Amino acid sequence: MKIILTVVLFAMMSAFTNPINETLYEFPVTDIDGNEMSLEKYKGKVILIVNVASKCGYTPQYEGLQAIYEEYSDDGLVILGFPANNFKGQEPGTEEDIKQFCTLNYGVTFPMSSKVSVKGEDQDPLFGYLTSQPNQDFEGEINWNFEKFLINKEGNLIRRFRSKVKPESKEIQSAIKSLL
Repeated sequence: MKIILTVVLFAMMSAFTNPINETLYEFPVTDIDGNEMSLEKYKGKVILIVNVASKCGYTPQYEGLQAIYEEYSDDGLVILGFPANNFKGQEPGTEEDIKQFCTLNYGVTFPMSSKVSVKGEDQDPLFGYLTSQPNQDFEGEINWNFEKFLINKEGNLIRRFRSKVKPESKEIQSAIKSLL
């Protein structure tokens, strides 16, 4: 009886400690146009995931994001923008408003998701995964808009850059180049 109880308890504990999604590529994403977008199509590419907002002091970083996307996309870099309204209502618009703003003001051509929550009880599962990686440099709640998560070609989180680190900085560019 003790053996059966031990096996059942072990199975229950395993069910609660193993993540439902074991890799980044398994998380469902809806693009800014409302279509399902599989992250699987980015396997073998370097990915920079960024939570973005249109009415933030860091919003001009769209320009730098677009510039590095244009510079490195042919080499295998993908930038994924995830609009979020978690910080002082700085992304209040609809997906159409966001898309229009990004296109008209910054010429954004990199893929964008529909609006998500990057923290709190309604946190998008992808951002829950990114912020709970077992590395003290990566884990922890997102503090503001334009935090950046650099993913290698195998789908592993390699670096996390806080909002103040500009996309065109040497720090980000050298990290990207080392993975391409």
